[in-house]
Amino acid sequence: MAEDRKVYRIKNDGLGEVQIADEVVAIIAGLAATEVEGVSSMAGNITNELVSKLGMKNLSKGIKVSVAEGLVHVDVALNIAFGFAIPDVSAKVQEKVKNAIENMTGLEVSAVNIRIAAVEAGKGMK
Repeated sequence: MAEDRKVYRIKNDGLGEVQIADEVVAIIAGLAATEVEGVSSMAGNITNELVSKLGMKNLSKGIKVSVAEGLVHVDVALNIAFGFAIPDVSAKVQEKVKNAIENMTGLEVSAVNIRIAAVEAGKGMK
């Protein structure tokens, strides 16, 4: 798995170089997405689900990050709480994820794609 890790250079000047791992960008995206009202949880594949059940928190669960030509492309899979408008929540997640990545890393985000994996009843309801 370590071979799959990508690192992006965000600064290289007289003081030295700053690099950021793709997993860090994914964690930023995941944290930003879960701050949006109506997002019940992040969705993940079966491996991520097993890791979560074993008590090891995976903050990048449900996030895929790729960089092409200096632009960040983010895919977010999430579970939405019943009773919230999917288009509204999705738009807020897209904006929040884009802003968080750009503000924290200086990388430019070209796309934030949202996939609603499930609707969860009872979470987030007022």
